Amino acid sequence: MPSKPKLKIAAVAGGVGASKLLLGLYEVMDPGLLTIIVNTGDDIVLHGLKISPDLDIVTYTLAGIVDAAKGWGFRGETFHALKHLAAYGRPNWFNLGDRDLATHIHRTASLAEGKTLSEAADSIRLALGVKSRILPMSDSPVPTIIDSSEGPLHFQEYLVKRRTEAVVKGIRFASVESARPAPGVLEAIRDADRILICPSNPLISIGPILAVPGIREELRANKEKVFAVCPIVGGKSLKGPSDKMLAQLGRDSSALGVAKLYADFTGTFVIDPADKSQSAAISALGMQVAVLPTVMKTLAHKRKLARDLLSLPPALPL
Repeated sequence: MPSKPKLKIAAVAGGVGASKLLLGLYEVMDPGLLTIIVNTGDDIVLHGLKISPDLDIVTYTLAGIVDAAKGWGFRGETFHALKHLAAYGRPNWFNLGDRDLATHIHRTASLAEGKTLSEAADSIRLALGVKSRILPMSDSPVPTIIDSSEGPLHFQEYLVKRRTEAVVKGIRFASVESARPAPGVLEAIRDADRILICPSNPLISIGPILAVPGIREELRANKEKVFAVCPIVGGKSLKGPSDKMLAQLGRDSSALGVAKLYADFTGTFVIDPADKSQSAAISALGMQVAVLPTVMKTLAHKRKLARDLLSLPPALPL
């Protein structure tokens, strides 16, 4: 077995797409040296419960209990409670499994007891045996709102209820101006040997994290250490509606299009061999370009990309 790199890693992450790379990292490095900063713009309150989908996807994945086929929720989950909620006339468009509900009840109760979202997230990951730190981007609610052809929609309504059928006209992060990075977020970025931007939707997974005052600035101050993995391959999203959303907002749905969104704070931009022809244009934005297979269909693919990212040299200061 090759020895595990002793690098401190800060990963900036959304949910399903990010969790693939995070699982690879968790397996090939010392997981105690991995800190994950997670998007909470997707968070929503339903049935009186505070639900944090991306925090839970990341935690369940690293705990080895996620439904790998879906990419979210518990493996072998049942949905009896949701069926009974529907019978009482409650909305059931957002799938909440029976064991998953325990997580949301615990989180909601913790917040009601005066604990922060960070403290609740930490108690969940410890209870599930996850060795890496998992931090929300902020302890304050910063819901992602999609301004659409159907009016303003919470991101979960757009994604799950409307199945991305509404046309995206704009994206905003409510109350982000008054939000602050959660405790430990800026320090994790500052103290990391390298910072990985996971292959997540740049608009609604990474975008909300960057919008929290102080986070983008801290990444910019550590630009040489930042490695961003492109979530678009051959003009298409690996997961979710990134390509569709970029196009509807008049942006380029390509590796170059994502690179333009990240150029100010990224030292090395990682693209799949399918997009190698865009290397020169991306380099011209002031980033080093690394070409690596980024499609992760198997655990072996996840481990390989993780190892490759840990072995890349940092960008040279400009």
